[in-house]
This record gives sequence, structure tokens and C-alpha cells, in this order.
Amino acid sequence: MTDKTSHISGGSSGAFWAVSLAPIVWIVLFFVVPLSVIWSYSFGRTLGLTEVAVTGTLDNYVRVFDPVYLLIFAKSLTFAAITTAICLIVGFPYALVMTFATPRGKILLLLGIMLPFWTNLLVRTYALMAVMRTEGWINDGLGLLGIGPVEMLHTNFAVVTGLVYVHLPFIVLPLFSTLDRLDRSLIEASLDLGAGHLRTIFQIVVPVVLPGILSAVLLCFIPALGSYLTPDLLGGPDSQMIASVIERQFKRANDWPFGAALSFMLMYLTLAAMVWRAWSDRRAGRKEAH
Repeated sequence: MTDKTSHISGGSSGAFWAVSLAPIVWIVLFFVVPLSVIWSYSFGRTLGLTEVAVTGTLDNYVRVFDPVYLLIFAKSLTFAAITTAICLIVGFPYALVMTFATPRGKILLLLGIMLPFWTNLLVRTYALMAVMRTEGWINDGLGLLGIGPVEMLHTNFAVVTGLVYVHLPFIVLPLFSTLDRLDRSLIEASLDLGAGHLRTIFQIVVPVVLPGILSAVLLCFIPALGSYLTPDLLGGPDSQMIASVIERQFKRANDWPFGAALSFMLMYLTLAAMVWRAWSDRRAGRKEAH
């Protein structure tokens, strides 16, 4: 019996490594190695147009804490936080409606949130520019009411609007996945005991699906923090985010070491958010265990 069990275990292990080998090689070659190279550049200095000397210096990371770059980091965090908050306010009711819709209604609502995802981001951003520009549809409508024109493009408002438009599915889809698995008898019991719909949502639904909400918030916040195309096209001089600064260091300034340091500071913030999420899950699990 022991020999048979060990044989099965050995076969399963071999099959696992056979299936995993290709993805592991792919991740190492095209993810770990390039990131390691860029990370090493963050401890170096530029010698010429194409040469970087890795000297172990921390000057690039010290430079990151210059007030100019800290302000841009703070602005990026603010834009990402506002975007996430708006997406959550809009996305949670949408996901809730999807959960309780008929099967056909679910498909239509899912298509409504997924269709923009199937179009190139650049095309969607230019479409939004066409809507928000001075001669766009919004100002045309306001003109009929005797209002305007209102300058919307190249403002912070345009950046946040574009970020919400792009990242709303990142909130809706995880929330729908979580809400769809919710035990509906809890909602029925709450309503039967006299609680209203809003009270049921905030005191029953939200606490139960809170881990899913935190995951959805993280999935929206992280890509919004590193957005480049949307603020670059829709924003003005006061709306630049950290990704635009990183792009300039690698292209126009030809300062790869400093660009690498900025990139990894952004990655460190992302890792900190993921560690916080894992810590929250572990803490919640311990509370449930006790």
C-alpha cells in the first residue's frame, strides 16, 4: 500500500513539474530577469547614451525623496484613491443589481461593463477626448441650454473621469464574483426581521463580502496608481502622474538609473498594499477562528 501511494505521489509530482515547467521558464525569462536588470540599474549611474554602470550607489533613491517627486507621488496616490472610491460607489450597486438580475439581465449587464474592455485603450481614450473637448458632445448639449463652453480636457477632472472609465470593470467584476456566492438566506432573514433594504446592505451584505470588497479595491487602486496613457492624454501640466515622470526618465532624459529607482518605488508601494491585504486576511481569519 505504501509503495503504491508513493508511486502515485511520485507520478503526480512529475506531472505537476511537467505542466509547470513552461510557465516557470516564461516567467523567469520575461519577468524576473528583466526586472532584475532594471532593479540593478537603480543602483547605478549613466555613463553615456547607452551605458549604465552599476556601482551600488543609493543616490537615485535619495533623489526620489526630492519634494518635487514626492509631490507627484502624492498626486498619483490621490488620483488613484479618488478613482477607486468613485469606482466603488458606482460599481457596488451595479454588481448588486447584476447579482439579483435574471439570467438574461446578467448577460446584458455583464456585456455593458465588458464591451469597453474589448476596445483598445488608446481608442477609448480618444473617444473620451472627443466627448469632453470644447467642441464635444457635452459642450454641444450645454450650449443648447445656454451654458458653456466648459473647459474639461487637460484638467484633473478629465484625468479622474478617464481613470474611472478605464478601471470601473476592475471593481465590478470581482464584486460580482463575490456577491454571486453570497448566501441569500441571510438577506431574506434580515428583511423578514424588519430591516430595510439599505440597512440589510450595510449591516449584512457589506460585512459578509468585505474581503471581496478589499480585493476589488486593491485590483482597482494598483493599476490606477501606475496609469500612464490616460493622464498623459487627458491631463494638463498640473495633472501628471508618476508613470509619466518615469517615461520621461527612460526616454527624453536618458536617465535610466533614476527611472529605475522611481519604477521600483512605485513597485514597493504596490507590494506594501499587497502585504497589507494579506495581513488583513490573516487577521480576519484569526478572528473567525476564535
